[in-house]
Amino acid sequence: MLVQLIFKILIIIFFTSNAISEDNEKFLMLKNDKVNVRYGPSFDYPIKYIYKKINLPVKVIDKKENFRRIIDNKKNGGWIHISQLKQSKSFITVSNKILFKKPTKFSKPLAKIETGRLLIVKKCERNWCLVETKSFKGWVDEENLWGKIN
Repeated sequence: MLVQLIFKILIIIFFTSNAISEDNEKFLMLKNDKVNVRYGPSFDYPIKYIYKKINLPVKVIDKKENFRRIIDNKKNGGWIHISQLKQSKSFITVSNKILFKKPTKFSKPLAKIETGRLLIVKKCERNWCLVETKSFKGWVDEENLWGKIN
């Protein structure tokens, strides 16, 4: 009986730790066009640098109280207050891509998207996402994009 109880507790711990590690794979995006990144998880820590790119996707790798430790697509990292973050609806291209009129490679190409371009996601279906970037709106495949929709 005691062995069964210990076994059940170990299973619960295993599945809980897996859920926590999957949660660490969460992407958020910057809520404002000026966001302070700090050396530690408190307003007492000095500012490390300032992001000046609204909607930039960032990967959450740790959390402590109301702060989230993040990294960006260039591996820069630090701590941001949760009030400066929101649900992710953006990607950054990792390689050059083509923006298409419809969600197929046989559709009319609309524009070439350069590496590092911020794409705002309107919706995704199958392996394609409808995105906006400056004056263009169209579909890109989900390959070679940094960030993900949660």
